[in-house]
Amino acid sequence: MSEKTPHRRPATFKLDDPSVIVIDADEKGRPARGTIQITPEPDPALLPVPVDAPLVPARRGFRWGTVFWAAAGGLMLLGAGLGVINLIEDLFARNQGLGFVGLALAVVATVALLVVIGREAFGLARLATIEKLHSRAADVVLSDDRAASRVIVNDLLKLAHENPQLARARATLQGHADDIIDGADMIKLAERELMTPLDEEARRLVSSAAQRVSVVTAVSPRAAIDVLFVFVAALRMIRQLAYLYGGRPGALGMFSLMRQVITHLAITGGMAASDSLIQQMLGHGIAAKLSQRLGEGVLNGLLTARLGLAAIEVTRPLPFTALPRPALADLAKDLLRKRDDEERGAS
Repeated sequence: MSEKTPHRRPATFKLDDPSVIVIDADEKGRPARGTIQITPEPDPALLPVPVDAPLVPARRGFRWGTVFWAAAGGLMLLGAGLGVINLIEDLFARNQGLGFVGLALAVVATVALLVVIGREAFGLARLATIEKLHSRAADVVLSDDRAASRVIVNDLLKLAHENPQLARARATLQGHADDIIDGADMIKLAERELMTPLDEEARRLVSSAAQRVSVVTAVSPRAAIDVLFVFVAALRMIRQLAYLYGGRPGALGMFSLMRQVITHLAITGGMAASDSLIQQMLGHGIAAKLSQRLGEGVLNGLLTARLGLAAIEVTRPLPFTALPRPALADLAKDLLRKRDDEERGAS
């Protein structure tokens, strides 16, 4: 805890009084008798702005694992292609009609595979763009670079162009963009205008997913069903959050998102999540005493909510600077309030 400022009795003095001495807060030494010490308080505008740590550690070095899987995938594709060619040749040898049917199916399968690969590549590129946008915005908040902030806002407007919910916010931001001089203020304005409705919807999605997990795991008779439902609910929640903030993840994109969310949760939020969960469960231990399954459901819901908060940090294109970061305590209150209402209805 920070040290409290020592209490000082009120006094009056003149600014031109020679006995008035201005000293720094960290300056040591005993003043002469009869002098009045004045310690100037720091200007809040000059204090450093707290910025989040990078979501994912920077990737460095040559990735031999990627080379191995790429080579192995190429060999498997070559083997599958040769197998299809041999199959079509055998079909033509047996019957010309079967050969054309096999050739048509092979063409359709190839086109579908190319479309899937294109969608996966587009989803991965979109996620990488959002991640870089988040990092660039955090750097601009520190450097206060106006030119870089304008570029980030333009990229953000392009990203949010597909969302009709942000039409008015985009118009407002474009109307006030020329009035902002500081780069950090430009990023904060963009966050307030574009991220406010998205953050509200993200909180609703996380709260709904936590409530569903809490209800299902409280009434589910088997642990295997609980694990499967929590996993499916977590995947669905992360996908919804990614789509909400402009991402379009496919299968590989979801794998990358899950890895980033778990990494972010383990590095930046593991201890905080444990402390908050313990406090919430101790503060509402009556639910666990009344029903063991109810207590397990509440705990699973809180864990899902914590995972959702980590997913918001990863999928959000801007860091939390002007807007408050959603807290687990707020989601826990909504979850426990719903649990209390259901408990009263059952009794």
